[in-house]
Amino acid sequence: MSVAELLNTAISRPLTDAELSELNEINTGLDATLGVNYTVVSRKQVRAQISVAEGHLQPFGLVNGGVFCSLAESTGSLLAMILADGQPVAGVNNTTDMISSVKAGVVTVIAAPLHNGATTQLISVECFQRDRLVARTTLRTIRLEG
Repeated sequence: MSVAELLNTAISRPLTDAELSELNEINTGLDATLGVNYTVVSRKQVRAQISVAEGHLQPFGLVNGGVFCSLAESTGSLLAMILADGQPVAGVNNTTDMISSVKAGVVTVIAAPLHNGATTQLISVECFQRDRLVARTTLRTIRLEG
């Protein structure tokens, strides 16, 4: 299946483990570069993880804040496309607060809807390391026509 077909499936039900594996295998672009692994994809939430690698770090050995912004954009946009019934969306605003630094380990990302309007969606995205909140994003997206 394509990413679009998998997202259309997630409109009516959460993706199965097999479908999540397929999504992760066909994932390209920045998600592939960052090593994003989706673990839950549904209308209620999108969850993903990354294992922190050297390429995620800024010169002082901490995860670059742009990584958290990108994770929010990826997970939040995926959720927004599901909320938009499979229509493509684009980010309009990404406000990310870095709360605590990360040097290594696994970062878990949870995107949940705050508002699903006729043209825009507002998504809350939180990044955790274990149970510690390390970044929080509010992402606004807009449906694209055609």
